[in-house]
Amino acid sequence: MNKKIGNIFKGDKVIWMVFFFLCMISIIEVYSASSSLTYKSGNYMKPVIRHIGFIIFGIFTMICMLKVKCKYFKIATPFMLAISLIMLIWVLIAGQATNGASRWVNFIGFQFQPSEFAKGAVILAVAQILSAMQTENGADKRALKYIIVASSIFILLIGLENLSTAMLLCLTIFFMMIIGRIPKAQLGKLLGLAIASGAIVIATVMLVGKDKNQSTGDNTLTENIKKEEKEPGSIEKLFHRADTWKSRIDKFLNHKDVAPEDVDLDKDAQVAHANIAIASSNIVGKGPGNSVERDFLSQAFSDFIYAIIIEEMGITGAVFVVFLYIILLYRVGSIANRCENNFPAFLAMGLAILLVTQALFNMLVAVGLAPVTGQPLPLISRGGTSTVINCLYVGIILSISRSAKKKDECNTEANTSKLATA
Repeated sequence: MNKKIGNIFKGDKVIWMVFFFLCMISIIEVYSASSSLTYKSGNYMKPVIRHIGFIIFGIFTMICMLKVKCKYFKIATPFMLAISLIMLIWVLIAGQATNGASRWVNFIGFQFQPSEFAKGAVILAVAQILSAMQTENGADKRALKYIIVASSIFILLIGLENLSTAMLLCLTIFFMMIIGRIPKAQLGKLLGLAIASGAIVIATVMLVGKDKNQSTGDNTLTENIKKEEKEPGSIEKLFHRADTWKSRIDKFLNHKDVAPEDVDLDKDAQVAHANIAIASSNIVGKGPGNSVERDFLSQAFSDFIYAIIIEEMGITGAVFVVFLYIILLYRVGSIANRCENNFPAFLAMGLAILLVTQALFNMLVAVGLAPVTGQPLPLISRGGTSTVINCLYVGIILSISRSAKKKDECNTEANTSKLATA
């Protein structure tokens, strides 16, 4: 029986344990934080049962990925890029809008988020380029050009509806290029170009966007906004998310200490209630299921679940969650070091960096150190597409850990045989 279970749950045992702990935390906290969904559905078990269903399906995809050899990921790369491109164009044309952003599409009754799939496809492409262009002195100088050509269109399409996801993907690719030994001079120029491009994007957002939360002495601004919303021009259509981005940037940059009695809970509900959740944890936490702010945070089960974790589990629980992601990154780094081939090493590191940077950004948002975005906490936040796709990413990492382990064992056996012969 134990042997059969071992055959199913193959791969690195430490990563399996990290995944198990993240899933347990996810189920407990999603069950606790889904009070608003419970109220709407009238069934307090429905949200968590749905979430558990996605986790189970995600585990199924992990086990399927475990059985796929790494060479097939290479073969699948062009097909995944083509499918991702079609889906990203599809979501821009006919996507379902939530909170002003068209990020979801329906297919045969299933709703999914194409950007989650596209991120993995881009990382596959970057890993393949880096591995193919390696020389004794590092990556070939042409590798940077190929990476930019392969990824830029996907980053642009993702960024039109989800700027934070596009920025995190850019950051992941940059870290992959550092690991892939792209020449430092090229990385320096790219970083300078990225800073300049970021400044241009922010300037454009601040010029085109309109902060609807700003109050004025008369109603002129409000009337102009309503008029432009009714008759959007070409620029407004292209930057239709600019208003939201500008509002978030203004809130973050104009942040100042406000007395508790002066906080506007209607205007800054998410940030205010996240701060209340953290402050009311009293270091040790209120205990699982005892959150109060879950009833006031609109995204308590998703974007701000880390604030609920702190409220219920205290500082110890918050640090434990951070520790799990650190272990995941460290363990994947160890697996990458054992890989004889470059492609699986770059792919594993790219996926791990993607998960950990997203987790870090979500935590920074929850504690008020970054602007509010729509980034869920990987493998913990409630979600459909994100949960399954993140499980798929972990499955690919586990598949790589299997092949790396086998090669490591083969090398050890070969060296032992050579020593015995000598």
